[in-house]
Order: sequence, then C-alpha cells, then structure tokens
Amino acid sequence: MRITSELICQAADQLNGFVGLNRKTGHYIVRFSEDAFGMDVADDGIIPVSEFVWAPGPGPVMTLKRELIQLLLDQNIDDRINITEPLRVYMQRRDVPQIAAVRSLVRG
Repeated sequence: MRITSELICQAADQLNGFVGLNRKTGHYIVRFSEDAFGMDVADDGIIPVSEFVWAPGPGPVMTLKRELIQLLLDQNIDDRINITEPLRVYMQRRDVPQIAAVRSLVRG
C-alpha cells in the first residue's frame, strides 16, 4: 500500500483519547476519558489526541508534529490510541518534511 500525505493526515485525525499536561510532573499524559485526569490537569488543558498532534502555523496552516506523535508512541499504548501504519511510516521517514496542511471541519 502506498502511504500518501492524505492517508497520514486521516490517520492523525482518527487518533483516540485525550492529552493533558500534568502540572506536578510537567509531562504530557494520555487518558481515554476527560474525567480521568483528576486534579493534576486543568480542565482547560485537556486536548483530544487528534488535535494534540497538530501545531498551529502561519495563517490557517497547521503542522503535523513528529515530536508530539513521539510523545504518544513513548506511552506504549498504540492500539488504544489508534496509531496506524501511515503514522508509523511518517515517523520513520525523517527525510520527508513534516506535513503542513490547511484543516477544516467537515460536517457529515
């Protein structure tokens, strides 16, 4: 199967769970319910994983950040987060620049 930037972006948008910055340790943690963070993460600091991996760029462009995906990979819960082959290929291909895309909400 040929991995395209479109497939990589789709895989990033299908990630599961939530990420929050633990105020005590200064590390990002992943949970699968917004309620599971307790007092260690501020409510306004809880981000869906599928949004966490995208960083704002100039104007409407966002960048799919490898270092943020790596934070998720380091948690060793790939199946629960739904890290799929296109994201693994993206992480292995350091010779390819990070993906920059204009993202928009599509209502179904």
